[in-house]
Amino acid sequence: MNRMSKFAIAGLIAAVLVPAAAHAHRQWILPSATVLSGNAPWVTFDAAASSELFYFDTAPMRLADVAPPQGMPAMPGASLRITTPDGMETVAENVLTGRLRSVFDLRLAQNGTYKIAATNQGVFATYKLDGQPKRWRGAAENLSKEIPANAQDVQVTETASRVETFVTLGKPTESVFKTAGAGLELVPVTHPNNLFAGEKATFKVLLDGKPAPDVEVEIVPGGNRYRFKLGDSVVRTAADGSFTAAFPDAGMYWVGMDIEDGKVKIAGAKRRASYAVTLEVLQ
Repeated sequence: MNRMSKFAIAGLIAAVLVPAAAHAHRQWILPSATVLSGNAPWVTFDAAASSELFYFDTAPMRLADVAPPQGMPAMPGASLRITTPDGMETVAENVLTGRLRSVFDLRLAQNGTYKIAATNQGVFATYKLDGQPKRWRGAAENLSKEIPANAQDVQVTETASRVETFVTLGKPTESVFKTAGAGLELVPVTHPNNLFAGEKATFKVLLDGKPAPDVEVEIVPGGNRYRFKLGDSVVRTAADGSFTAAFPDAGMYWVGMDIEDGKVKIAGAKRRASYAVTLEVLQ
């Protein structure tokens, strides 16, 4: 058997055996470092959606007020909000969206923990027009203008997504853990910049500001491009919204969850809320 035939067979076997979850597109923000020291250091962030965690293979995370690359359609972007250790907000620098990722920089001018969050609220609709399937994504206030009056089989989903990460300069602080009370949010019980391999960590999930019980939480280590198994684990939140995560190895981890319910502003729609956070586990 020649070399090309071996590769072809290996590729076919991998396509059959690799778990379907490995091909799901996940959104993430990846910091160049999460725990820092020194005098006002810089952190660079990558933001993307990909099938392989922390590898640029699909699309950039669209950020609001950043023009897409030439030839790419304009779409609603996520609002980037950076909370400083004193509870105030600051702005990212050198923000750029490319073909496969968005990037931005942050100078840590204060000691303590920063929260970096990209939030997006909008509407996704599918419908048929003259027998042809159509879809539309945009702001809720534009729905009635964009969907033709003679459209059929209209299905509308209100979406609320939040993608976060945390970085700390010096001693960790907790002021940035204050939540907005809308959609899915995470409240760390164990500090997110104080995670170590072999140790368990506790977090609490809120939905619209209240504890969210029985939510499925997926925990995936990064680098799944370089291993056969995804290595993920799934836990469910308790009655008080809490869950415990186990991190067997050091490295970057993606923790995510989503729910669907009927708490909507548009009659006949459904809501899909999602949350994801990138965490670094140290040795």
